[in-house]
Amino acid sequence: MEALYLLIPLSVLLVFAALWVFFRASDSGQFDDLVGPALRVLQDDDKPPLE
Repeated sequence: MEALYLLIPLSVLLVFAALWVFFRASDSGQFDDLVGPALRVLQDDDKPPLE
């Protein structure tokens, strides 16, 4: 029972820390363009450079 007095506040702090990291990444624009990198992989750019 005494372990719960330590584990519950630690888990609440962990949840708030994870939410803070998520919202900070969201505010900095981390999740703005989710489609661009996926389409960039499909572009055929492995042609040799022109001389």
